[in-house]
Amino acid sequence: PTSATSKSMEIVALRMFFYFIIAVVALFLVIVLAARGAWSFAGRLGTAMIVLVSAAGGALLGAQNRKDPTAEG
Repeated sequence: PTSATSKSMEIVALRMFFYFIIAVVALFLVIVLAARGAWSFAGRLGTAMIVLVSAAGGALLGAQNRKDPTAEG
């Protein structure tokens, strides 16, 4: 059981690293492509952060559900 939990946590860690890389690339693209000023930059950065936070929350929720599928909530 311990090795399965450890492997699950490694998968979650790899997903989080993947999302971090996506965030860095998105931030770079926003900085390079944002020629319309600060509001455009803030809007794109905010949208990217909302998507990444939602994806990370979904990954963590999925990991919790795989850990204990009989738990409620």
